[in-house]
Amino acid sequence: MAAAMQPSQLLIIDLLRHGVRRHPQQEVVSRRIEGDIHRYTYQDCYARTCQLAHALDELQIKPGERVATLAWNTYRHLELYYAVSGIGAVLHTVNPRLLAEQIAWIMQDADAQWLFVDACFAELANAVVAQLPNLKGVVVLAESKQQPALAEVATPLYAYEPFIADQPTTYTWPALHEDTAALLCYTSGTTGHPKGVLSSHRAMVLHAQATASAELLDLRANTVLMPMVAMYHAGAWGAPYAAPLAGAKLVLPGSGMSGADMHELITKEHVNVGLGVPTIWLTLHNHLSEKSLNVPSLERVCVGGAASPLGLVKTFDQQYDVYWQPIWGMTETGPLACSAPPEPSLMALPTEQRYRIQTTAGRACFGVDMQIVNADGEPQPHDGETSGELRVRGPWIASSYFQRDDPDTFAEGWLATGDIAVIDAQGYMKVVDRKKDVIKSGGEWISSLDIENICSQHPAVNESCVIGVKHPKWDERPLLLVVPNKGHQLDKATLYEFLQGKIAKWWMPDDILIVTELPHTGTGKLVKNELRKHYQNYLIESQDAN
Repeated sequence: MAAAMQPSQLLIIDLLRHGVRRHPQQEVVSRRIEGDIHRYTYQDCYARTCQLAHALDELQIKPGERVATLAWNTYRHLELYYAVSGIGAVLHTVNPRLLAEQIAWIMQDADAQWLFVDACFAELANAVVAQLPNLKGVVVLAESKQQPALAEVATPLYAYEPFIADQPTTYTWPALHEDTAALLCYTSGTTGHPKGVLSSHRAMVLHAQATASAELLDLRANTVLMPMVAMYHAGAWGAPYAAPLAGAKLVLPGSGMSGADMHELITKEHVNVGLGVPTIWLTLHNHLSEKSLNVPSLERVCVGGAASPLGLVKTFDQQYDVYWQPIWGMTETGPLACSAPPEPSLMALPTEQRYRIQTTAGRACFGVDMQIVNADGEPQPHDGETSGELRVRGPWIASSYFQRDDPDTFAEGWLATGDIAVIDAQGYMKVVDRKKDVIKSGGEWISSLDIENICSQHPAVNESCVIGVKHPKWDERPLLLVVPNKGHQLDKATLYEFLQGKIAKWWMPDDILIVTELPHTGTGKLVKNELRKHYQNYLIESQDAN
């Protein structure tokens, strides 16, 4: 029996239109690439988005055509988020921290026809465009196209502000189907070529509703949200879509990712909720600690993209009275799927028990199903102890990669995440390790994340990483690399003593290296495969030397 409901569609542009209807004067604040602070309202944003849509029509951009961006978190990028998908094209956000050859490969794979680029990436754009003979044109996100480094870019070349300036401030949006493709984002590609995840309007609207809900980011009209996750990555974790839906003030940091830049925006704009990977909040903590500063307005940092170190969870609570809120997801999951917000039942727990839960990934929000399976694909119990590969499914979770078959990742209606996890009886999921990062020593598994979590609690440790390296007897053994806090001295003996009794004896790293830095992807994840390649024979060579 068919229901008698109106066949309205879930479309991305309606998120911004809703923000304008209910919160027309709410602010969007951006640190511009030019260096100054720009502010306008959702009403202003919508008017300029309409102007941009008209300009895109004049370029004869067709439905489904991919429009690429190389841009930071700014109001102009936000306008592209809505106008491109609003006319039926696909916004293809690209990571500008990649090499020109990698960007060109991604854009060729996506068949991107147009490129919108921040002026600060002019030199990079030149190198990329030289490898893309089929690109139809470039728009520089600036007042003028008279940028010397952009002089060699293929024509036609436009400047954003003149490009939209004389267009009408209203627009009749096409009646798209909600399953129309809207956003194309590629995985961070720590192994092999990145893979594209193509999201629909329906998926992004449902994800925005979940993101704004109390089960994930709990956004409201009095929220001042600063997404430190770049807008080229997985829809900036839904922030550009969820903020207008909730009527939250949106603070966009531009390219300002330093501790000083973050502190300035948090303080001046009274940011109370931050969004980003652990390394971002470590950067902020390092700055606050060095300068003896505080962030009194900040209430929560919502942290994903990597495991939450217990040391930072404690630091943000005890030093700054900021709740470290774990979130979990992947490019393939929209990306947000789990969180552990400061619910009354959680905050009533003893402090150490709460801290432990804050190092999990949290619980799945409405719409997301999760299971863990063994090597044979058989579901395992949610007892908090039995581990297995994590599988997820839901309305904003990918069912395939863009133009690629991957039956091992997408099987039986589930996404196989590649994470080894446990889920307890209350639904809290904890990633034990990435499938490719688990250390297999003498037939037994060692969790690199658990060792890193313990190590993070040493007061002199800034960051740590554990990798499995070759061993002549045990196949693999753990090697610990540690970056000390500024002004602190660390040695192997001190760290071995600290780890003693906190991890199983046979988990104890075979060696500890003190290093000045660790490699990260453009989204802040540790690049463990790079470290494994560099150190794979370290223990064998050390034994030979002795």
